[in-house]
Amino acid sequence: MDTPTALGDFLRNRRARLQPEDVGLPNHGTRRRVPGLRREELALLAGVSITYYTHLEQGQSANASDSVLDALARALRLTPDEHTHLRDLARPPKAKRAAPHRPEYVRAPTRRLIDAMPQVPAVVLDGRNDVLAWNALGHALLAGHLDPASPDTPAARPNLTRMLFLDPHTRELYTDWTKEARVALSALRLVAGRNPQDSALAELIGSLLLRSADFAKLWSKHPVRDCTVGTKSLHHPAVGAMTLDFENLHLADGTGHRMLLYTAPEGSPSDAALRLLASLTEETTRTRRTAPRADAVEATDVSAADAEPAGWGADDLR
Repeated sequence: MDTPTALGDFLRNRRARLQPEDVGLPNHGTRRRVPGLRREELALLAGVSITYYTHLEQGQSANASDSVLDALARALRLTPDEHTHLRDLARPPKAKRAAPHRPEYVRAPTRRLIDAMPQVPAVVLDGRNDVLAWNALGHALLAGHLDPASPDTPAARPNLTRMLFLDPHTRELYTDWTKEARVALSALRLVAGRNPQDSALAELIGSLLLRSADFAKLWSKHPVRDCTVGTKSLHHPAVGAMTLDFENLHLADGTGHRMLLYTAPEGSPSDAALRLLASLTEETTRTRRTAPRADAVEATDVSAADAEPAGWGADDLR
């Protein structure tokens, strides 16, 4: 990810959102060559020279002070999350030799914890939204069409952001897909600004830009928003409509992993739907555990006429 380019794109995007009258500047009614504020107008509002601001848009921001970045954030009327993102882009970490990407795995205690909550959909994610683990109800809620064991294999591991934009089953799960996509991409922008040297994250973003026109369109708007709690409206294929509250709990084990949990108000229709899904999931899991293996069936399902004669041994069957 090209951090200097990202900084310039972000500043230009936010500059284009504001009109002179929005920030108390006169608008003389003349046709403007660019949408929104001009560079010199923003520089005036922030109290910096036009030359200095131009250098910032060109990514030459290594010595940008807190006061300058704060002044720009005020002039551009950035939200707290956008302000944080501006600082991340303006002060990227020093470039260092990229370490080879190593697959991440969930810790055994974390896996035991989510499995101990069978009535709560739970998913463990890394910073890129790769699914490292889920309990049975989390899998049934978000991805019942996928192999439950897929998070255990890095090459087959689901990614919630990729699924949202590329998987038709996931797209159909959300009542307002556009809203969900905007929230997910806004959080991804924030993560990308904090981790400009993450090659796996850059690969994910590049892949989505190439494969999803919806992703590319939203990405160009530079939405930025941290989303740790909120509500999701779903239409589950097995139990119907649900409105669930979610919490992102960052684990304090130094891994950077987080636990995504879903709940519904007790006694609500969504609570009833979630309990029904839990019951169906438990039944499916029980059936899967008790079903005989295919090779065992082949070995035992023989007629008396096909049974081996007495006295035959393993060597005789080779």
